Amino acid sequence: MTDLDQAATRRDITDALLTAMERRHEVLDAIVDAEDRDAAATAIADLLGKSKLGAEAVLNMSFYQLTKTERRHNQAELDNLNEEITFTLAERPASSGDSLDLRPFSADDDADLFAERTAEQGVAGDGSGAPAGDVADEITKGVDRVDAEDAVWLVAVEGDQKVGIVFGELNDGEVDVRIWIRPESRKRGYGTAALRKSRSEMAALFPGVPMVVRAPSA
Repeated sequence: MTDLDQAATRRDITDALLTAMERRHEVLDAIVDAEDRDAAATAIADLLGKSKLGAEAVLNMSFYQLTKTERRHNQAELDNLNEEITFTLAERPASSGDSLDLRPFSADDDADLFAERTAEQGVAGDGSGAPAGDVADEITKGVDRVDAEDAVWLVAVEGDQKVGIVFGELNDGEVDVRIWIRPESRKRGYGTAALRKSRSEMAALFPGVPMVVRAPSA
């Protein structure tokens, strides 16, 4: 996870905690009325207008975090994070990852997406930086690496819309991760969300292998 991704995550959580403290009576009512934990997290997110990640943090709060000292500490952290990060959740609504999903790349269904990426970047899909070859050949080689468990290709989707691709390539004991987001979907937080969500996929497929982001998420 990049420094920016970590900071954005911390800010989402800290902002949600502070807002929950200010509206603690409403939050408690929402929790009491919820059927289960997932419903409670959804209710808190809707009530406060925060991400699901922030709502989960609210549910995990300890009582000592309601004290004045802890509230001042959280406010100071939020102020520092706001100086570090210039965008807001409203400006990049996809950055929380609530609406984004990742699914395996399909050679048949996603060839158009890979072709669009290749036309823009002009480099091979293996992360080597070499000039791109024929799109069909590139896809075949990529699928072969995935089948051999030397790579993972994931498509980032929001509903039925494909917004980008996450590439993970095993190389010299590290997983090189690259994220490509379609031009019309950029600057909305999809790169941050895709990187955040891909961590668990990479960890499951390549246990114990360090993950290195070779290029910033678009």
